[in-house]
Amino acid sequence: MKKDNKIYVAGHNGMVGAAICRILQLHGYSNIMGKSSKELDLRNQEQVNQFFKTENPAVVIDAAARVGGILANNNYPYQFLMDNLLIQNNLIHAAHENAVDKFIFLGSSCIYPKLAPQPLKEEYLLTASLEPTNEWYAIAKITGVKACEAIRKQYQKDFVSLMPTNLYGSFDNFDLETSHVLPAMVRKFYDATINNHATVTLWGTGTPMREFLHVDDMAKAVLFAVENPLPDYLYNVGTGVDLTIKELAELIQKITGHKGEIIWDASKPDGTYRKLMDNSKLEKLGWKYQIDLQQGVQQTYDWFLKNIHQYKTVKI
Repeated sequence: MKKDNKIYVAGHNGMVGAAICRILQLHGYSNIMGKSSKELDLRNQEQVNQFFKTENPAVVIDAAARVGGILANNNYPYQFLMDNLLIQNNLIHAAHENAVDKFIFLGSSCIYPKLAPQPLKEEYLLTASLEPTNEWYAIAKITGVKACEAIRKQYQKDFVSLMPTNLYGSFDNFDLETSHVLPAMVRKFYDATINNHATVTLWGTGTPMREFLHVDDMAKAVLFAVENPLPDYLYNVGTGVDLTIKELAELIQKITGHKGEIIWDASKPDGTYRKLMDNSKLEKLGWKYQIDLQQGVQQTYDWFLKNIHQYKTVKI
């Protein structure tokens, strides 16, 4: 891969896309481009096709998606299904039609069945039913994975899918209605701390286990895929280490300095009990995570504090 090859990062303003741009620049790639949603609506096939014809990128990294936690998935199932289908299908088809050399599709561990054996291996895809609380997003992402596999199989093109575990880090979404569990907890504990260490109420029982990967480590996995031809179509990206949601809450409580009580609302859904990734396929090729959870959460909280002006704090 030449350092001046044009690399288009779809979703470059998001947490993952921004981290990918940073790591590419750090490693000397000088021709990175992105477009905001106002400049290019990825749901519009005509706009996407014209963009590819005009810009002719050599590499496309699809970090664009409509994302959110359990609440957002429950409330907006149609948007989570259709918006993600439109975004990825337009990008994949335009890349194929315009002879893009390498396409990297980013998904999520939620593509695997709810009751799949642990840790999750790539071959478990489509072997059983999905977790109902995020099946709309998962179905869209599975379609993207299979589309890339089909192009790879039929046309021998370098289209590959990377499935990260739960991501977090700088530029995360800390909105309480649409964020994922880790940034939502950071926000809740911060708000409670500045409100005289008020009680924090969290969804579920706290017993499900989750794995978390810092977004900078994910970006390095994308860099690895850019610089190396990967022999298979699908790779998990994670740490291989998980903890309970209760343990995560206690870690974030400690880092934020919150001294109040934690209440678990068991009337709310837990989601999948466990989603630990088997990362051995990618690790055997040479990639491995570097940032442990405590270090990563501290970095994330430090970034949140520096950017707190972006968020409206809640009076409890």
